[in-house]
Amino acid sequence: MKLVLAAALAFLAPLPALAQTGPTTPTQKLPPANPLPYEDPEVAAVMTPINALFAAIARRDGQAALPYVRAEGRATATGTKPDGTPVITSHSWAEFAAGITPGPERFEERMTGPAVEIDGDIAMVWGDYVFLVDGKTRHCGVDHFDLVRDNGSWKILNVTWSRRTTGCPGQ
Repeated sequence: MKLVLAAALAFLAPLPALAQTGPTTPTQKLPPANPLPYEDPEVAAVMTPINALFAAIARRDGQAALPYVRAEGRATATGTKPDGTPVITSHSWAEFAAGITPGPERFEERMTGPAVEIDGDIAMVWGDYVFLVDGKTRHCGVDHFDLVRDNGSWKILNVTWSRRTTGCPGQ
């Protein structure tokens, strides 16, 4: 018992003062802090078409999404049927846009903490999402976007997402 108490007291004892090694030179200083909220402009540029797609879904205006995508790309969802059978659905962007129609329900897709990777003129965005209808969680999963820089602007080439109806935030 005395040994344990002695070890605990030694651990809690103050540390000896550290010796001053001389004045701090400018090369030892930290760089100036970026103002909050910090946002990388290239990451913001990559997220622009994704946010525009989510805004078009919220407005229930599929045609508003088309300027932010490459026509040859696809929108693909994976999930399972109620009987447990896996299902994959894939649509051209024109088909995807045609499926977003006006209606009384409010749609909202939220993507949290996306990981963004950029290499030259390609980018990948991956992150958890939740899809809400009238403020209630309808489904959730992971979004995966492939983007390309097209004439100086980022465009979504493909989006693939998983879809589940259990274990979602807010359920």
